[in-house]
Amino acid sequence: MGRDQLRVVLALGSTQTIAWASSYYLPAILADPIARDIGVSSTEVFAAFSISLIASALLGPRIGRTIDVFGGRGVLAVSNVVLAFGLATLGLAHSQAVMWLAWLVIGLGMSLGLYDTAFAALGRIYGTSARPAITGITLIAGFASTVGWPLTAWGLAEYGWRWTCLGWALAHLCVALPVNLLLIPRTERTAPEAVHTANHNVPIDRRMVLLSVVFALAWMVSGAMAAHLPRILEASGSSPAVAVLAGTLIGPAQVAARLAEVGFLGRFHPLLSARLAAALHPVGVALLALLGGASGAVAGLFAVLHGAGNGVMTVARGTVPLAVFGPANYGYRLGLIGAPARLAQGVAPILFGVLIDRFGAGVLMVSAGMSLGALVCLLLVNVAPSGD
Repeated sequence: MGRDQLRVVLALGSTQTIAWASSYYLPAILADPIARDIGVSSTEVFAAFSISLIASALLGPRIGRTIDVFGGRGVLAVSNVVLAFGLATLGLAHSQAVMWLAWLVIGLGMSLGLYDTAFAALGRIYGTSARPAITGITLIAGFASTVGWPLTAWGLAEYGWRWTCLGWALAHLCVALPVNLLLIPRTERTAPEAVHTANHNVPIDRRMVLLSVVFALAWMVSGAMAAHLPRILEASGSSPAVAVLAGTLIGPAQVAARLAEVGFLGRFHPLLSARLAAALHPVGVALLALLGGASGAVAGLFAVLHGAGNGVMTVARGTVPLAVFGPANYGYRLGLIGAPARLAQGVAPILFGVLIDRFGAGVLMVSAGMSLGALVCLLLVNVAPSGD
């Protein structure tokens, strides 16, 4: 990776960390105090968050088309302004309606500014050579929860949730926005008519459908584990302390797996990495079912295997479509392929909450089945690049 590419990776990795920490990872810390102050249930706050994810899914293809025309620099900059406005609106919300409006605006900001946009921006800049850069930004932003949760918790304890939201809004305007504008290269504008024609000629073929299913299933499992992993481990026999400790291993496992993607796995086609990633969660489930969750070592191993698979699969969401289809219409393809995944991510916490109430630890059979389904779909995807 050259110096210029490293600079872009560090810049995008930093702004992605701010974007994820101040949006996707915000409700875990602030949902309860927001609910108490506004006079709604925590469930309603999470429901508003889920709707924001669904809204971001619906906007994905259009945003991808915009990146195909203009590049990602401007879109990322706009995302900082939109996320800042949504966070400020949330911080000033005193009613149910304004709280819902704020989350819808944050959802728009997430559709403009999270991984799909960053991946598409790198695809426009580097073409088929974007794989190391894509892995690099996920390596840095993999610490978003590690950085974001403590900062948000500190802000809540010291200043309250409203000022914490306003603080994150300022971080977007004073840090992320200048970095995106100054350090992300401009790309030559593509004629809108050419992109419009090309986009409409993008076939929703077998490989597109298979990859959409793969990432929808993977993100369903990822969203469910992010919301419920300690509860699932307790149902498997772990003590609350062991369950929480095991959960802390997911972040480091994701980062370690991405380092492996940069190094050893980077020699192979991204589909191989994705297939390996899809297999790790079912292996962890099998070990947990055979050995039980009472042992901290087994619970921790399950968390490490799940985290490693999730870490590589996040990278694969950007690298596999690029390797299979090439850089033409990459942003639009990412939007189409990613839309079902974002919908699944929004639905997963509620769906798996119901399943846990009904089946307890048996819900892991569902998540393992989904991961195996993703693996089968990946095995059916052709390795040869498309001639589209």
